[in-house]
Amino acid sequence: MIIKNEDIGEIALEAPEGHGHLRTTVRLKDGSELVFQEAAIANIVRAYVTIKTHPLKTGIRLRGEKLIERKKGYAEWQLLESEREEKR
Repeated sequence: MIIKNEDIGEIALEAPEGHGHLRTTVRLKDGSELVFQEAAIANIVRAYVTIKTHPLKTGIRLRGEKLIERKKGYAEWQLLESEREEKR
């Protein structure tokens, strides 16, 4: 599915009542909604900025992994970067 700007009716970023993290809701003109947790959007933004600013990187893949060992306070599920070829 490719979502174009003209497909989007509204995007809302807000912390739901009683929650400390943002949620991003993309409401499409056809009535469907995509809701992203803050961590997912943060990972997308981080990857986007890396590709746009890095002199050699042309792509990044983030893969969801369940971590057995992790730093205190970090979620069990993480989107981790997997390597891609760089331009030479």
